[in-house]
Amino acid sequence: MARWQREVAKRYIEMIRDAKARYSAMNHQEGRRVKRLTLLHSNDMHGDFLADEIDTELVGGVAMLSGYLNKVRHEEDNVIYAIAGDMFLGSLIDSEYKGLSTIQIVNMLAPDVATIGNHEVDYGTGHMLFLEKCASFPIVNANLRISTNHERLFDPFCIIEVGGLKVLFIGIVTEAILDKCRDVGFVGSFVEASDPIREIERICNAYGGPEIDLTVLLTHIGLESDKELARRIDPAWGIDLIIGGHSHTLLDAPIVENGIPIVQVGMGTDQIGRFDITIDTTRNAIESFTWQTVPIDSAHCPTDEALEKLILDCKKTTDEKYAQVLCRLDRKLTHPVREKETEIGDLFADILRDATGADVFLVASGSIRGEELGPIVTKGDLTNCLPYDDAAHIVCMTGAQLKHGMLHVLRDETLSGFHGEFFQVSSGTEIAYDQATHSFSKFRLDGADVDDERIITVGLQHYFLENMQRCFNLDAEKLKENRPIRTVATSCTDVIEEYLLSGEYTDVTEAGRITLNLA
Repeated sequence: MARWQREVAKRYIEMIRDAKARYSAMNHQEGRRVKRLTLLHSNDMHGDFLADEIDTELVGGVAMLSGYLNKVRHEEDNVIYAIAGDMFLGSLIDSEYKGLSTIQIVNMLAPDVATIGNHEVDYGTGHMLFLEKCASFPIVNANLRISTNHERLFDPFCIIEVGGLKVLFIGIVTEAILDKCRDVGFVGSFVEASDPIREIERICNAYGGPEIDLTVLLTHIGLESDKELARRIDPAWGIDLIIGGHSHTLLDAPIVENGIPIVQVGMGTDQIGRFDITIDTTRNAIESFTWQTVPIDSAHCPTDEALEKLILDCKKTTDEKYAQVLCRLDRKLTHPVREKETEIGDLFADILRDATGADVFLVASGSIRGEELGPIVTKGDLTNCLPYDDAAHIVCMTGAQLKHGMLHVLRDETLSGFHGEFFQVSSGTEIAYDQATHSFSKFRLDGADVDDERIITVGLQHYFLENMQRCFNLDAEKLKENRPIRTVATSCTDVIEEYLLSGEYTDVTEAGRITLNLA
């Protein structure tokens, strides 16, 4: 065979090979049955229904959120919208209607699935189950059970079918919800939390078969707990994503633990998370994905006029009730973070100390939900800032017990924002804490060092009295040996409202009540 003939034959063979490779790739592509899914998600909405005006632009609010959801549903073929807990609490509208307005409004957003958060139980365990019945979307949770018969409170999972895809969602909530369940009524005392890992394994084994294309954990346990949860997951269970809430973390990109992307989008309705996912249905696996946070603002989102009308109708009722002016402060007070002394915390602690006659009043930072107050303060402003209306109690502690309790409060987990509750203290209390040595360099009350044997009257909100062990590492029954615990007010909000009306509390000038030397 001539050389030119050999070259022609060689090229012909290469052409055949190339054609076979392209044909094989085409068959492989068809066999893979690649499908696309757009997965939208919110968390910790906290009744953030209304848009705010920032630099002449409207930001947030469920009317524009609904407009964005409708826009994506129109543009994309396969869309799922999920909510990772804490739909409730944070607005006058939510508080006034005890969450019923929230369910009605969220119904209009038409989520495909949601899980509960710890604030879903703020109006009581029974009320939470009532609101679940009012929802037109499935609410899933796998790790809350009735302690007497071990039945689950909610459906543990749901399977959503869209565009030929089957997506399994499993709901998980933080054990902190148990404190609220037990604190708000008889029914809650029969609620227990089971091990989430075991629940996830059971559901994946029973329902995560080969027909499931994507498996998503919808959690409300906080970012650090999500990372720990991901590390404990067996890859054989097929968990693809974790969409979380509770810690109000606004991420720039997914955090990947044990091969599982974890996402969360802060709090409120100022933004929404968006996955655009390519799924290989032959392998029931994600082939590729992108994730982003999308701003909910007038520049990007149309407004759902029907939903806006519903919200404004609810707002009209609350405006009439909560428009009363309580006082004018000398300046705007702030509460920017939970893990340090703040001006609003100082104000509330001082009022409650003076009203109750306590030596020191401890106000939980987490019970203060507003970042600003004043200078003009209305009844609505106060309710937004302090939505938890709780009783006030006087507990007698020795100086040693109070120091022990505050050491527990100021432990590393609390100061990092990961776990625990920080407390604001009333005027006259001076605490200097060194994180490196985990000790106090100063602990004074009304100008004198606190003696370990001294009996001190400490004011507390009811929720934190009920959770004395968790919050202060102190036994409430043991404290009763000092003196009986007394209820001195059935409503902290009533106390603060009346004192603001008196006009005596217009400024908070004292600072440095708790000084932190951080390591």
